[in-house]
Amino acid sequence: MFKILTYNNISRAGLDRLPDERYQVSSHIDNPDAILLRSFDLHDQPIPESLKAVGRAGAGVNNIPVAEYTKRGIPVFNAPGANSNAVAELAIAGMLLAARNIVPAIKFIHGLEGDEAGINEQIEKNKKYFAGFEVSGKTLGVLGLGAIGVKVTNSAAALGLNTMGFDPFMSLESAWKLNAATVPATSIDDLVSRADFISLHIPLNDKTKNLFSKEHIERIKKGATLLNFSRAGVVDELAVLEALDAGALHAYVCDFPTPALINHPRAIVLPHLGASTEEAEDNCAAMVADQVREFLEHGSIRNSVNFPEVVVTPSGEGVRLGIANLNIPGVVGHISSVLGEAGLNILDLLNKSRGDYAYTLVDIHAEAPFEILERIRAIDGVLSVRVI
Repeated sequence: MFKILTYNNISRAGLDRLPDERYQVSSHIDNPDAILLRSFDLHDQPIPESLKAVGRAGAGVNNIPVAEYTKRGIPVFNAPGANSNAVAELAIAGMLLAARNIVPAIKFIHGLEGDEAGINEQIEKNKKYFAGFEVSGKTLGVLGLGAIGVKVTNSAAALGLNTMGFDPFMSLESAWKLNAATVPATSIDDLVSRADFISLHIPLNDKTKNLFSKEHIERIKKGATLLNFSRAGVVDELAVLEALDAGALHAYVCDFPTPALINHPRAIVLPHLGASTEEAEDNCAAMVADQVREFLEHGSIRNSVNFPEVVVTPSGEGVRLGIANLNIPGVVGHISSVLGEAGLNILDLLNKSRGDYAYTLVDIHAEAPFEILERIRAIDGVLSVRVI
């Protein structure tokens, strides 16, 4: 019986993937094998000795101390692309809100008083202040062409916009899905200097913090609109505010409220609604539950943010070991030697690395005695060993 500790309300679409006969799932549970969460902050939470996996029902993992889990050999799973449609639709909505000045227009309407004739008179007198522009024929530049960025680009093209994008790490799968008319930008500066709308779809990490810097903002085409549905930290907010105050930016649309942005007249700030649809929550929960279950039951890793993808179809024979280790020479050789000296035949072995870390799946013909598992754990560089 696997024990799953949940934080936040995980969608039933995900929890139903964990059968009652094999899983005990609760928000109050001791010695969990895995944690499932959405936005709960794990940074100040102790790491249980029993923990084998963490599943984030969403894409971003900045609420999880990934480095600490990695050192313990614990994969952190996320759900890339599961909420892509929800975020992409909101980005398109944000673009239209900014183009037509819809938010200040609604605020104006809410402030009207009087009878119908008086209200109509005020509307006719003031509606010129909310005149906007059409998006068709304008240029959208997308920074980050993953699952979300590609959908935003394709949707914008369907609305009649010219599209361009920049992503030096774009996957082949994303390239296949991208609208063929999209023009590749040579750099961030190239993109921002030509686009009327700039939409950011990049993860937040040490390399991307303030990636959209003051220097990039200063090169933005005058009167452009910046949309940020990534994370607050990927932009230099102070530089954005300066550009808004100077009129260099028409508007800043983002999903991350801060005191400086909330009441700014040129900012459209939403309460982190990007993935807040029933469909997205269901998709994220189902995807991450499947991944955690596959890891717990078979040792396979899919969509981990800290360990490589390692998938081996169970043969139904023997015993499987899942071993997380540092990506240093000799570890796999030492593991094989220990098993060989114990007379344990290796039926299948797959080792893959990702940066400084690696993961190994080993199928052996018989169960390994406790002392053999302890010898493997004692190998320099081994982080965790699990019998599956």
